[in-house]
Amino acid sequence: MKLHFEPNLDYQRTAIESVCDLFRGQEICRSEFTVTHNDPDAQQTLTFAQSDLGIGNRLHLLDDELHTNLNDIQLRNGLKPSASLASGDFTVEMETGTGKTYVYLRTIFELNKGYGFTKFVIVVPSVAIKEGVYKTLQITEDHFRPLYANTPFEFFLYDSAKLGQVRNFATSPHIQIMVVTVGAINKKDVNNLYKDTEKTGGEKPIDLIRATQPIVIVDEPQSVDGGLEGHGRKALGEMNPLCTLRYSATHADKHHMLYRLDAVDAYERKLVKQIEVASLDVQGGHNKAYVKLLATQNQRGTITAKVELDVQRGSTIHRQTMTVQDGDDLEQTTRRALYADCRIGEIRCAKGQELVEVKVPGGEHWLSLGQAIGDVDGDALKRLMIRRTIKEHLDKELRLRPQGIKVLSLFFIDTVAHYRQYDASGQPQKGKYALMFEEEYRRWANHPDYQSLFKEIDLTIEASAVHDGYFSIDKKGAWTDTAENNQGNRDSAERAYSLIMKEKEKLLSFDTPLKFIFSHSALREGWDNPNVFQICALRDIGSERERRQTIGRGLRLCVNQQGERLRGFAINTLTVIATESYEQFAENLQKEIETDTGIRFGIVEKHQFAAIPVMDATGRTTALGVVQSEALWNHLQKAGYVDKNGKVQDSLRRALKDGTLHLPESFQAQLPQVQAILHKLAGKLDIKDANERQPIKTRQAILHSAEFKALWDRIKHKTTYRVQFDNDKLLTDCAKALQDAPPISKTRVNIRKADLTIGRGGVSAAETATAFGITLDERDIVLPDLLTDLQDKTQLTRRSLVRILNDSGRLNDFSRNPQQFIELTTEVINRSKRLALVDGIKYQRLGDECYYAQELFEQEELTGYLKNMLAVKKSVYEHIVYDSAGVERTFAEQLEKNESVKVYAKLPGWFKVPTPLGSYNPDWAVLIEKDGAERLYFVVETKGGLFTDDLRDKESAKIECGKAHFEALRVDATSAQYIVARNINDLVAHC
Repeated sequence: MKLHFEPNLDYQRTAIESVCDLFRGQEICRSEFTVTHNDPDAQQTLTFAQSDLGIGNRLHLLDDELHTNLNDIQLRNGLKPSASLASGDFTVEMETGTGKTYVYLRTIFELNKGYGFTKFVIVVPSVAIKEGVYKTLQITEDHFRPLYANTPFEFFLYDSAKLGQVRNFATSPHIQIMVVTVGAINKKDVNNLYKDTEKTGGEKPIDLIRATQPIVIVDEPQSVDGGLEGHGRKALGEMNPLCTLRYSATHADKHHMLYRLDAVDAYERKLVKQIEVASLDVQGGHNKAYVKLLATQNQRGTITAKVELDVQRGSTIHRQTMTVQDGDDLEQTTRRALYADCRIGEIRCAKGQELVEVKVPGGEHWLSLGQAIGDVDGDALKRLMIRRTIKEHLDKELRLRPQGIKVLSLFFIDTVAHYRQYDASGQPQKGKYALMFEEEYRRWANHPDYQSLFKEIDLTIEASAVHDGYFSIDKKGAWTDTAENNQGNRDSAERAYSLIMKEKEKLLSFDTPLKFIFSHSALREGWDNPNVFQICALRDIGSERERRQTIGRGLRLCVNQQGERLRGFAINTLTVIATESYEQFAENLQKEIETDTGIRFGIVEKHQFAAIPVMDATGRTTALGVVQSEALWNHLQKAGYVDKNGKVQDSLRRALKDGTLHLPESFQAQLPQVQAILHKLAGKLDIKDANERQPIKTRQAILHSAEFKALWDRIKHKTTYRVQFDNDKLLTDCAKALQDAPPISKTRVNIRKADLTIGRGGVSAAETATAFGITLDERDIVLPDLLTDLQDKTQLTRRSLVRILNDSGRLNDFSRNPQQFIELTTEVINRSKRLALVDGIKYQRLGDECYYAQELFEQEELTGYLKNMLAVKKSVYEHIVYDSAGVERTFAEQLEKNESVKVYAKLPGWFKVPTPLGSYNPDWAVLIEKDGAERLYFVVETKGGLFTDDLRDKESAKIECGKAHFEALRVDATSAQYIVARNINDLVAHC
């Protein structure tokens, strides 16, 4: 298998362009420096020095130019502008699983193409991520070379034993990419990087790197920096970087932010898997005196402990955190006779030695942090988690294997010994988790639901072959718990990670029986396989960040056996098997996202609307800007939609749900964009509960009724379409649009004066005067091949382009500013093409044998989650599955209550209308009986607004195609009408 990479994903291109545009105005240039090689013996008799010419990066832009570029990028990306250029560090935030590594690798090639930069150092926090980056460089090599005209490039892993590579890094004229762990560069006293060596011609390797002024790319900087002491951050500075680009989903320090694709964005745009939680929440397990130690404390001589107890509250028992002291009677604390004669004894608070004594009849228990007595059988709970994980896995395998998708599951465990043990002679033995897994796997293999997966399989062999462990490997080849706190442990980790990374594609193949992977912390960072569909934590998730990193191992969209990425939540759902409740899991994950990313759920900030596009008086598209954004924010506060801190109020949530959000007249044109932003900020991350996932049954009486048959017969037929271009009209429209487009300006120079002050603190500049821009008459511009460039960008013929350009009368603008003219012309032509595509579409009904059979309602499985299901009686399904916006639920409730509505159906995902922009799935089919006699048939698309301006361009275009499709099916007045409606009143108005 070979993984496919998609070169034109819009969000990835935006991230790349955001970094490249930071250097807008920089000419292509490189610096050259001398690398000397001194021979001490030769110098005694000869005075000469061998020299190689080193090639480095050079930056010509001034700080204020960089700052201007930075603010422009931040404004268009909806980010708060940086007040000053405080450092050379720039941040890109991308949610786990959205292609962060691909983005920064491709950014390297774009920076080389645009500005000639050649030296890049990628610094990572761990061996796992180092191996992952190196693997990605290997498998993207064939992808990048044709994209960048086979530009020569070299990449290598830094190895202190191969320092000659560093000399080549400095002297090569080609793109050089060095990948290094922070642990290999952050200790000066023991690191070969900082020592003279003959392998680099007598130079310190760090000096060669410094001379190149590399662009440093930091992967997971929150782990590289080194916390408060900042050893990692200091090591980055030692390399004298031209700039530092920092990539992560969980930044601790947010330097100048260039681009942000946060967890909410990725989830809403379906760029990662949907998350559901299968919770094993213990209910009714309060039959023993349960005590768990959470913390101890000595505050001003008062020694206490925080413990978890089963406490009686009314008629129910709740597990609660209580503070206790020496001598406390737990029967009184919990109000339960089960704790009779159970008392707290000695409490110890010394760091690392926290203990509490629990006195029980006949003895005592000493509990350390996290330990408990009286809990349910831990191993029994682990077995149930393994059992549930296997079931979830097999359920997905039944559904996804026919689509060429191999399903993988991950188990995270507390210690290697629970999965693999070694006897006295060093021979491996199966640990308790391995034995549990094989027993439960065989149990499910014999279940009638999964027989099709186990035909002709020898389960005595298969059960052992489908699972394996990935752990650090010691020098003797034995597995060991993972730690990278010294060189020996890093070497052990490397032996494991190289195996994992080198078999990334192999693991995705049906030819490899391995499907279930057990690991310690080895897979927490750096190892991502797109086909992980289940994650089971057989250990306590120690921190909220660890929870998010654990889930991150399964967020990538899956691939099939051809290595092609597949999209949509119908396929891509990650099931997390956890011991905490679904509500707790969602709450804790959301807290972590807030902590890690700075997203403040429910808070609207003053700059939030600055990037919304608006049209100025000349017809040019610009951004709303910070000042207008603040004015809009002030209106929201005065209207009571947000409070003085920007916190969303219930009145805003109601207005968004009902479509009654009011904005001043000056902002009415931006209402749809404002609503979209506020919807995101007012909501919460939607995580599904796997225990609530249920199949939706058909209501047989409705499905087989004469009314529904009559409705279905009017909408079931399939169509094909043709796009009929009036070529002359398209070219005329393009020429007219280009003629009316904003003017093209020549290059301008802005003159500014500043006083320079030279002091002990350095050189500072204070601007004293500015002048109007002066047009620069550039007579030495080399004009590009205009027609070839426009052909590539618009896919029109050269003859058509010549006509558009001649008829527009704008060709003189091309010599005035070629690049600006090409960009403007491309945008104008492509926009006109999109409009013509839908305007000229014609649908034609296919033959009588081409239709969606009514039996598909019974054959195609429909599932939903309880929180998004509404029980109904008039529908072909027993429940309506609705989205979170509320429009669909409200409409279904109105259909149920309206006596004129006889039957209806929420049209399932398999009912599709073909369009040039992708398939379209209408919302509803409805039969209404008017005046007790006349029957009317409708296909209804429910939206929050009726006007095209309220909808995204692609969405409104698909709706237009839907209208044309159903119009092609009309034969008489009794045929189905297609309408767009906000509510039942809009539907009734058509009767």
